[in-house]
Amino acid sequence: MQLTEEQLAFAQAAREFAQNELAPQAAQWDAEEIFPKEVFRQAGDLGFCGLYANPAIGGLGLGRLDAALVFEEMAAADPSTTAFLTIHNMVTWMLGEWGTPTAQERWGEALSQGQLLGSYCLTEPGSGSDAASLRTRAQRQGDKYVLNGSKAFISGAGDTDVLIVMARTGDDSARGISAFAIPADLPGIVYGRKEQKMGWNSQSTRPINFDNVELEPWMLLGEEGQGFRFAMKGLDGGRINIATCSVGAAQGAYDAARLHMSDRNQFGQKLDQFQALQFKLADMLTHIVASRQMVRLAAHKLDHGDPQASTYCAMAKRLATDLGFQVCLDAQQLFGGYGYLKDYPVERLVRDTRVHQILEGTNEIMRVIIARQIIDQGADIR
Repeated sequence: MQLTEEQLAFAQAAREFAQNELAPQAAQWDAEEIFPKEVFRQAGDLGFCGLYANPAIGGLGLGRLDAALVFEEMAAADPSTTAFLTIHNMVTWMLGEWGTPTAQERWGEALSQGQLLGSYCLTEPGSGSDAASLRTRAQRQGDKYVLNGSKAFISGAGDTDVLIVMARTGDDSARGISAFAIPADLPGIVYGRKEQKMGWNSQSTRPINFDNVELEPWMLLGEEGQGFRFAMKGLDGGRINIATCSVGAAQGAYDAARLHMSDRNQFGQKLDQFQALQFKLADMLTHIVASRQMVRLAAHKLDHGDPQASTYCAMAKRLATDLGFQVCLDAQQLFGGYGYLKDYPVERLVRDTRVHQILEGTNEIMRVIIARQIIDQGADIR
């Protein structure tokens, strides 16, 4: 896929930002579990906090393909911090698409500039892959809503300023779900303990409990009953985003392994002179290129409203997160014992990419989505 000069310029700016601001600090953020708010503000100065958000709220209004180029470059240095940035971009985009004028005026530009940060609240303790079964409820009482329930695995929870919350306002079907944009510090919002995770340590992850939280009508996104549709639209883009983070991380791991092999001597020659290891590099690069092209194809289809865009997003997410994780594992193997040490980035890249196969819909669910399209719907995917 041929990129335009403008797209190449965005990618170059993201690469420089990653090299200057993310790479030097990523290991420390991981080790000390630091949520780098100041870096997100710096990203906002470059437009990276509202890449595809509506220009009316200060976003750049770019396509998902353009955003993928930016996220890939950043993820090569730090997939954990980049992944949170993708979530924040989704929150900003949803506010710009469906937020009321009051909500947009209050938060829009600040989110687009990274001055405020947002979290996306869909998953619950009892509803992960089956998101439509969520139980959090926003009950209409007079001219307000009263929110009760809980969410789980919320990235940035406790450190962000705005929450996009999916809650049930109607019956038990997907049509009974609505979406709200709410201040993260409303009375009745209680954050649980910070989860101790295998990776993604530069972003906090906490459960959230809502206990009789009063919501104003202007906090509703769109109309009642549209929340699940908004959530699914968000997940299509989210799957591209997380797939892109896998591609970027794989590229970063591949680059580190290739450099290591050109420096390291064993049995009287450089590692990159052993044919078996050359073949490993060849397979790694092939997996990266295949994943990258699949992700960009899916992003292109989403940008152009292709009726099969959701299927392509699912395929891209499945392929790129599986292959990206494998490339990181292969890079770690090529480092030998050094790959197991935290002194080298491949150890962190392995941990950070493992969760990509689980979130935004597990890869098993991606296969369900694809299979339904080709069997139940009779879709002709070409």
